Amino acid sequence: MTASITHTTGIPVRNAESFSGVRGWFRIHAASLGWLLPVLVVTVMVQAWNMSGTPQRIDDEGTYTAQAWAILNLGEITHYTYWYDHPPLGWIQIAGYTSLTGAFARYPFAVEAAREAMVFFAAVSALLLFVLARRLGAGRATAAAAGLVFALSPLALQYHRTVYIDNVATPWLLAAFVLVLSRRQQLAGFAGAAACLGIAVLSKETYLLALPFLIWMAVRRADKTTRRYTLSVAGAVLTVIGGGYLLLAAVKGELLPGAGRVSLLEGITYQLGSRTASGSVFEGGSLANQAAAQWWALDPVFIVLGSAAAVVGLFMRRVRPIAAMLVFLLAMMFRPNGYLPVPYVIMLVPFAALLVAYTVERAVLALIGRTRSRSRIGGVTRRGLGATWALVTAAALVVAVPLWGSQLRGFLLGNLDLPMQQAEQWVGDNVPKSSRLLVDDAMWVDLVQDGFARNNVIWYYKLDTDAAVQRQSPNGWKDSDYVITTDSMRTGGNSSQDVSLAIRNSTSVATFGTGDQQVDVRRVHAEGEAAANEAITAATNGRKTIGTELAANPALRADAGTTSQFRAGQVDSRAVLALGQVLADQSVSVERFRPLAGETGQPFRRLVVQAGDRAEAERVIATFAAMSDGLRPADVEQDGDRVVVTYAPTDPTTTPTSAS
Repeated sequence: MTASITHTTGIPVRNAESFSGVRGWFRIHAASLGWLLPVLVVTVMVQAWNMSGTPQRIDDEGTYTAQAWAILNLGEITHYTYWYDHPPLGWIQIAGYTSLTGAFARYPFAVEAAREAMVFFAAVSALLLFVLARRLGAGRATAAAAGLVFALSPLALQYHRTVYIDNVATPWLLAAFVLVLSRRQQLAGFAGAAACLGIAVLSKETYLLALPFLIWMAVRRADKTTRRYTLSVAGAVLTVIGGGYLLLAAVKGELLPGAGRVSLLEGITYQLGSRTASGSVFEGGSLANQAAAQWWALDPVFIVLGSAAAVVGLFMRRVRPIAAMLVFLLAMMFRPNGYLPVPYVIMLVPFAALLVAYTVERAVLALIGRTRSRSRIGGVTRRGLGATWALVTAAALVVAVPLWGSQLRGFLLGNLDLPMQQAEQWVGDNVPKSSRLLVDDAMWVDLVQDGFARNNVIWYYKLDTDAAVQRQSPNGWKDSDYVITTDSMRTGGNSSQDVSLAIRNSTSVATFGTGDQQVDVRRVHAEGEAAANEAITAATNGRKTIGTELAANPALRADAGTTSQFRAGQVDSRAVLALGQVLADQSVSVERFRPLAGETGQPFRRLVVQAGDRAEAERVIATFAAMSDGLRPADVEQDGDRVVVTYAPTDPTTTPTSAS
């Protein structure tokens, strides 16, 4: 009967009570929302603005993107053999986001869709960071400041934009700390915290390092009368979630090593022991040193201040477990024989931002005499320490503002990914779809979607590490037609003899960008470098011969620079032979040859012919249309009396033949 009773407004009582509850919740939390919502807006805007331009896509991004794409489009957990290098839950969540939002259909490059997912995870992390700061006793302004540091630090933005599974794990770890600080329903809070940590670890295994500190905080917060029970339940939940990963491997028959199969044990052994060490942070040229140098170049102020805040936080009871965790994670970086992944810093950023904001708040409160402390430190001493830390932070802020401004302009306005985009476009337009490509994983999905066969687009890392790829490429690098090199391939590919040989025995046909952003499209010569160079020399000499003959044709109208291009063998032999047939019918002018965008060191394959009038231009087009398949151009365009003829790229070792 109660459910049918209504107020005079016509709203059922239960619905009205629910509405009142929601309205009451907003009224209670209005002040917090007033601080939180601007932080979320800033986080989303800074993260999303120009996310496709900067930073340039990297191989790891392509891998996680391709794995998410494979779940949705191939019904497989990865686009190659899954070998338990990472738990799959991270890219499963990326796949879930892109499936729900249709992100892959909305972007020209697949990694952009996954970067949109990173915007979502960053926003959730900022929200949870605000809540965590409040549960630790920070003021609203302090919690908002922590969120802004998390969003705006160039160090944070560089890695939050990049498609790393660490970004997927971060909100789950923050949620675990939020739930373990629950004021009500402690059993549910602890169980939820354990579940969130389990999901975080199955998203990125390094997040297991937070477990001791989460337990520390749980023990401190647990009611003494139910501590054993609540902690046991939380432990059971974490064990069940972790056991699910073991069960997956067991069901697939891949728990233990065996002939001709991957195994979970081998994956764990690789990550913990057999993986090549990064060296010391202090060793110049080591991978650890390079990673640390990259972090330092992005934001030295935040690194110094965050590290100092971690030490200061050890003396503050409320944040001591988090400060100890951050100190521990920092110490782990200095292991001389360990592996230091570049995205390792992602786990540290939110907690460093929290401690910076929290310690500054405590310093200001101590300075104005509004702190209460059980310690034996006197009020004057506390104020002195507070003033010192406040001054240090203010000095850091003075240095950070111009540094952050310069870095953020680059993120918001730069287009470091343009060379990658141009290279993909060139390959799509000029490379036959039957070709076999050796590529950076960042472009794998795009090329497959562009029409290249899945088995013909080979992620370079798999060329000599995946048995399935080796079966498809019995001759190794020699089975590839093109290799598309990026900074990742030029550096990381050195560990693969096949990749090194593919690059060495190839010639560049198109280059985009410079420095670390350079992307080079190279044609592979299976016959080897020496034989290819001989063939290229012979082909160049052949073009010189026919080019010299054409330059002497009285029907050709061209300036000295253009005729010298013919004589030097710089013009595609097909264009030279075809132009000879045109000149047999009529006299035409030829404009100076220029390379197509990105093409360097290759014969010019675009011919611009100027006829006497529109009718003569149509005769030129008819002549080209009547040519044999070997000389017929890929594209012919007419603009009045001007005809632009473009040939498809050809093997630079091809020797010119006479027209038939």
